Amino acid sequence: MEETMPNRLRILCAFLSTLILLAVAAPGVRADQPKLVVFITVDQLRGDMPWRFKDRFGEGGFKYLLEKGVAYTNANFRHSTTFTAVGHASLATGGNALQHGLAGNDWHDFATGKQIYCVEDDRHTLIGKEPKAHAGMSPRNLTSSSFGDEVVLATGGKSRVFSVSIKDRGAILPGGHLGKAYWYSSSSGQFVTSTYYASEYPAWVTAWNKAGHAAAYKDKAWDLLHDRSTYIFADRDDEPWEKSYKKLGRTFPHALGNEDEKAFNAGLRFTPMGDELTLAFVKELMDQEKLGSGPTTDVLAVSFSVTDYIGHAFGPDSLEAEDNLLRLDRTLADFFAFLDKKHGLDNVVIALSSDHGIDSVPERALDSGLAAGRHRPKDFIATVNEGLKKRFKIQEDLVMVFWNPSLYLDPDAVSRAGLEIETVEAALREEILKVPGVRFAVTRTDLLKGNVTSEPMHAKLQLSFHPTRSGHVLFVQDVGWYLYPKPDEFAAMHGTPYTMDTYVPVLFAGHKIQHKIVDREVAPEDVASTITTYLGIKPPTGSTGTALVEVLAGLRD
Repeated sequence: MEETMPNRLRILCAFLSTLILLAVAAPGVRADQPKLVVFITVDQLRGDMPWRFKDRFGEGGFKYLLEKGVAYTNANFRHSTTFTAVGHASLATGGNALQHGLAGNDWHDFATGKQIYCVEDDRHTLIGKEPKAHAGMSPRNLTSSSFGDEVVLATGGKSRVFSVSIKDRGAILPGGHLGKAYWYSSSSGQFVTSTYYASEYPAWVTAWNKAGHAAAYKDKAWDLLHDRSTYIFADRDDEPWEKSYKKLGRTFPHALGNEDEKAFNAGLRFTPMGDELTLAFVKELMDQEKLGSGPTTDVLAVSFSVTDYIGHAFGPDSLEAEDNLLRLDRTLADFFAFLDKKHGLDNVVIALSSDHGIDSVPERALDSGLAAGRHRPKDFIATVNEGLKKRFKIQEDLVMVFWNPSLYLDPDAVSRAGLEIETVEAALREEILKVPGVRFAVTRTDLLKGNVTSEPMHAKLQLSFHPTRSGHVLFVQDVGWYLYPKPDEFAAMHGTPYTMDTYVPVLFAGHKIQHKIVDREVAPEDVASTITTYLGIKPPTGSTGTALVEVLAGLRD
């Protein structure tokens, strides 16, 4: 297979001009290296979930991490934009938006006036596909090295990095610039990649896809793993706010069917079978690529996405979410048993975390007597535009688009009105704060100047701000309020600086890691520098995290 390495290196250098020079000066890797670092992200796994269900888990999955490894019980992201792209980037690089470049899953491009998806790159189409707008993928928008990049550079290219996920962003961002990423195509039911990584698929990937592993689930159904009476949320199988995606229905059993090929392939993501399929591909990758069998430490990143799909569709306090977590535990146990058989768990470092947590469905909160609501961006954009028109006595709308957590002004409209951007920003901040369900707002100008107030939300928004990708006013909704460009697409949402969204597990096990439960405050941004320090190499270029000493303690023995 002909690699496109020269092109990849040119792209890398464009973003990370000092990376190779720094790597030359990096210390050598430690003598007693693990064969493999396995970094697992469970999308939307809130920090309390492994502990709440621990007694119901089987052996060898979550329990292996919680009982044999170092488990941090108080890990919260430092930023406020708790979305998939941002969380994966922060975990992989140890930085926040300013360092890694990800202002959200999407943002508005000031130069082109168009929406930018976090990993889109029209220069690199999917292998075998014709060029199509917004369909190409690469880590182009990631502006820091990842811990995997640092491993490759520190070993002179001898180490290899692979990253796999159902989601494209869940594979691409943890894979960094020098890894190879594969993700699931919901249209074809296959695992795919782009020409950024290679010009053609390895023979084993082609064969695996042709075998139709996804199709094996046709005519099957997702039913409860155990007797219904054993579930905490046994009576929550048909709530009015639950979404029936791809004909799966709102109640068990959720039949996958086989009539509509695209609906089946897409619907698989909303069932535990999606994570099972991901693991099947990962096992084949490890076998075919002989990962962990080389002279230096290899890196495997796996992001299990199904928890996120199910949490959005049914809510985190649903029967579906509960059953999925029990099934995910079995998938992890299967994975760890495979790693043990292949390399021995004492030769593997396993790290597990999540990109963000999740809030309850707002309608459930309302039923419980809590304050909650569902923002409708089109409505509040219209409201603030009317407020600005009255304030400045103009006829033209000044706010053009919203992407969490930013409102973007139309610079041309502001200019035509004879106004200054800073003046309109300040006015827009005042107008958005009038909207019910909005807690805090800050202007781009104040963030650029570092005018930080004592409000904790300000500091979190500062860490979510990117000077060329964020909007003119960033804001935070009240607790319990759903905020997303499509207000009715999902049952539940994340994306806030509140604990239910920032709180995630941070777990390490394997190799020389000694068991300990740690209650002190740490951050998921510490994961990347912990891995690089463990291997005796420098942290990623954008890392702001601190190596977790409890994970390193066994290296001194």
